Amino acid sequence: MHLTQYSDYALRILLYLGVNQPSPEGRLPALLDISNAYGISFNHLSKVANQLSQLGFVIAQRGRTGGLRLARPPEQICLGDVVRATEPNFRIVECFEPETNQCCITPACHLMGALNEAKDAFLSTLDRYTLADVLTNKSELVQIWNRKNPR
Repeated sequence: MHLTQYSDYALRILLYLGVNQPSPEGRLPALLDISNAYGISFNHLSKVANQLSQLGFVIAQRGRTGGLRLARPPEQICLGDVVRATEPNFRIVECFEPETNQCCITPACHLMGALNEAKDAFLSTLDRYTLADVLTNKSELVQIWNRKNPR
């Protein structure tokens, strides 16, 4: 299974926001901060952050202290939900797309059932984890981001 770059970026944004809370002055992490921390195009992240906001995973706030923040606590953000919401489809093989399927063995093939079960197991595993579960090493993440983007 291979996640799209879009889902990867969505998860990275959530990780960053899960670690970086508003500053003492109330300033929220800016998308530019996230872009610099990962070395990812601001424009790409902007599209992903916009969708995460529309989906209710993050809140975008404008103004002097504006930026992004998680819409709910990390313990309430299920990784399976994020991946389902950001992946365009889970078409692992051609036969998963009946409209365009050209595979001649589809009527007699049992492979689709096994692959579908594997996809369900993949998502089921992600459903067992929240953002909080993968943020147990916050200080290590901060060190990496700071090395990449010294202030």
